[in-house]
Amino acid sequence: MSQYVNRAVVLAKRPNGEPQNDDFRIEEQPLSELAEGEILVRTLWLSLDPYMRPRMNDMKSYAAPTPIGGIMTGEVVGVVMESRSANYAVGDRITAYGGWQEYFVKPDDAPMMYKIQEAGIPLQAYLGAAGMTGRTAYFGLTEIGKPQQGDTLVVSAASGAVGGIVGQLGKMHGCKVIGIAGGSEKCKFVVEELGFDACVDYKAGNLEKDLQQACPNGIDIYFENVGGDVTRAVATLLNEGSRVPICGYVSNYNDTDLSKVQTPQDILATSPHPPTARFFVQTEWQEQHQQTTQKLAQWIKDGKLVYRESIAEGIEQSIPAFQGMLTGKNFGKQLVLIAAE
Repeated sequence: MSQYVNRAVVLAKRPNGEPQNDDFRIEEQPLSELAEGEILVRTLWLSLDPYMRPRMNDMKSYAAPTPIGGIMTGEVVGVVMESRSANYAVGDRITAYGGWQEYFVKPDDAPMMYKIQEAGIPLQAYLGAAGMTGRTAYFGLTEIGKPQQGDTLVVSAASGAVGGIVGQLGKMHGCKVIGIAGGSEKCKFVVEELGFDACVDYKAGNLEKDLQQACPNGIDIYFENVGGDVTRAVATLLNEGSRVPICGYVSNYNDTDLSKVQTPQDILATSPHPPTARFFVQTEWQEQHQQTTQKLAQWIKDGKLVYRESIAEGIEQSIPAFQGMLTGKNFGKQLVLIAAE
């Protein structure tokens, strides 16, 4: 047996609405000795993301649900502690889908596991602006949104990990960028630090009117992160030929029955000018993973992309941090520092 003892967060039962503490369980799990071609990784940083909530449900989706007793899914930055692989050496930093746990073993050909080519930015950025979050923003906007100079781009959850990057990329393409966020503090951050042209506070109670004032020439691209009432307000303002990349609809993820939810596609179909819209995941462009990560990392290093993080510490804090993220308590990318180097 390995000298390391792992602690992992597993799914204890399916949530009914908002995840409760007893929907999770922290287990101590022994680790086996490495076989040829395997590596043992210590988790340094864990990424918490909205997609994890639907995975807790037993429902058809683009990915299999987390089984009862299974380790919660998640991407991590880790350091190789032991190696029986010619491809990875002790001390290598990697990104991988290691899950909510302190250690894990992977074969060296595991899918979506990459050695980090460090570019002088914080390691955790390879989970955020230079990682899955940044790639989601990049591919969704460029491949589906197809931004053109002078387009009006509206981004929901604009202060969030994905939305904040989308807006900055939109400005690089010459778009007029309008954010939608909750609260004056987040809206101030979106305009003053991320460089959006304006930000509508959906909590102020005048969403439709305020959005119409911010978009007098209509909306050409809407980057969907939220769903629900925000999408309904956007749908009335979409221009002919508009495009909508659908990243998610977090406002509904804690609903007790997602099969009864009015999805963004349902809402957008009621628009006077129904857009070209589709749900996407960044793995559709997996072959461009490394080059896009390097591009994003360079923009961060050069100060062209800025971001904010919310950081919890310790495997135990992953549960309340995840619960808070689903209700908007985080500001920017939600991370958990599992172990300091």
